[in-house]
Amino acid sequence: VASIVASHFAPEWVLNIKETGQVWLVDYTDPNCPGIKMIEAERFLHDGGWDSTKRYFLVAANARNKIAVIDAKEKKLTALINTGGIKPHPGRGANWVDPEFGPVWATGHIGDSVVSVIGTDPVNHPDSAWKVVRKINALSSGNLFIKTHPNSKWVWL
Repeated sequence: VASIVASHFAPEWVLNIKETGQVWLVDYTDPNCPGIKMIEAERFLHDGGWDSTKRYFLVAANARNKIAVIDAKEKKLTALINTGGIKPHPGRGANWVDPEFGPVWATGHIGDSVVSVIGTDPVNHPDSAWKVVRKINALSSGNLFIKTHPNSKWVWL
């Protein structure tokens, strides 16, 4: 398991089963008989985090240079996004509101200095949803984590 987060829509854990390329939604309502919904995503899954609505879980598939988007409400794969960088590694990723594209989520990469910014608003910004809307060159040779805060004007790598 590469990462575990709790769903905000059901009594479920969202687990990345790294080598299988699957995301599991584990219903823990009955601890003696947990239900598991297996969603095919992409290999090899690693870190990930929620978009700003906490509906969509975005997880890095490092070896494929992609981000898989899981809809926790509909319980399905929404998109596979080519990041345009080498080995995405977001930690939990970073969310902010872009002046042109609305709510976005970002990841850095282990293998290069690119920060990929992905549109995350399919309702109000459908043309940019689940696409890399900006690629920013960072002042580094790569990074492991990206962070920001709603009260900050900075994004840290």
